[in-house]
Amino acid sequence: MTKIAFIGLGNMGSGMCCNLAKAGHDVCAFDLNPEAVAQVEAAGATGATSVAEAVSGAKIVVSMLPAGKHVMSVYFGEDGVAAHAAPGTLFLDCSTVAVEDARQAAAQATEAGFPMVDAPVSGGTAAADAGTLTFMVGGPEAAFAQAKPLLEIMGKNVFHAGASGNGQVAKIANNMLLGISMIGTCEAFNLAEKLGLDAQTFFDISSTASGQCWSMTSYCPAPGPVPTAPSNRDYQPGFAAAMMLKDLRLAMGAADGADANTPLGRHAAEIYTRLDESGHGGLDFSGVMKQIQGEL
Repeated sequence: MTKIAFIGLGNMGSGMCCNLAKAGHDVCAFDLNPEAVAQVEAAGATGATSVAEAVSGAKIVVSMLPAGKHVMSVYFGEDGVAAHAAPGTLFLDCSTVAVEDARQAAAQATEAGFPMVDAPVSGGTAAADAGTLTFMVGGPEAAFAQAKPLLEIMGKNVFHAGASGNGQVAKIANNMLLGISMIGTCEAFNLAEKLGLDAQTFFDISSTASGQCWSMTSYCPAPGPVPTAPSNRDYQPGFAAAMMLKDLRLAMGAADGADANTPLGRHAAEIYTRLDESGHGGLDFSGVMKQIQGEL
């Protein structure tokens, strides 16, 4: 099996790393949090105490990091991945970062002799643990082909979106749509309730009518109709509102750079900004329902 370095063992990365180890790969994992390393060791990975140790002998480096600045530092810093990886090692970054950051990282990696793909994910922590994520991948065809078998262990849907950075384009455009549709779904349930129609009845009608969407049928923000939705566990994430805000801000930054008109995306970012600034960024993003209902 392939030797893999995995860097970044947060809420998403931990489950992804464990699935690679459980599939029989030789995974050496590093994170600044020793407890996170211990967790993946229990699943069969080997822990490392540095980036250099993690990437030693690895054929592929997988990363799941908070932001573009962390990607650039981890890969291209003085003691980063590129300084220690063997020539030709594939860099597979699953972080969600700005499109231009992803393209800059890919260009820098290519110049140094390392193929690189950006492969941000959709699906949240439950899908990361279950190995059912969706990956949107940007990068050269050959690098995508090399990355795909690993991505198929961590996810059930793997799409090649095209050139470097296009994985990030797909991710932020998708999540902009998700943020907009969640707010609209919340407003619709709130209106129905205010006018005397209970959530289950409205769900039964609208989920089979023209208003149907994923935010309603799979992740209903009104408690009751979808038992597995965060709305039925006091809006514990899931996918935190602060993370949705991060993606909306990335989308708005990209829209500004491309001169793309996104008025609803911008308004969604403003709504999630208010939720975050009121101290509720740790709620699931469907928790915007509480703000719309006037409970926050």
